[in-house]
Amino acid sequence: QVQLVESGGGLVQAGGSLRLSCAASGRTFSTYTMGWFRQAPGKEREFVAAISWSGDRIYATDSVKGRFTISRDNAKNTVYLQMNSLKPDDTAVYYCAIYTAGSYYFPTNYAYWGQGTQVTVSS
Repeated sequence: QVQLVESGGGLVQAGGSLRLSCAASGRTFSTYTMGWFRQAPGKEREFVAAISWSGDRIYATDSVKGRFTISRDNAKNTVYLQMNSLKPDDTAVYYCAIYTAGSYYFPTNYAYWGQGTQVTVSS
């Protein structure tokens, strides 16, 4: 069983930055492709970014390219999401999850979700 714990969310003004962390339990973290999703009130869960087990392949949705950076430290069993130039539209609960198969963009292709961390961007 793998457990994921997100942290680093908070309230920030537009244009500010936050770094989210997702700490994983288990010895096989380094073999997983990891993803970040977000869900705003009344909206479906949305793909943000994913990173391969080695970190050499990265995928991100167009709305965050150039602003968000996904990275990982396998020695620390942690994946990060550095978020810069935040906008009010980025307000959501952010989740990390382990990719299983298929398209990176669909949450149904991920397992072992964390509890989420709230990010609120004020204008």
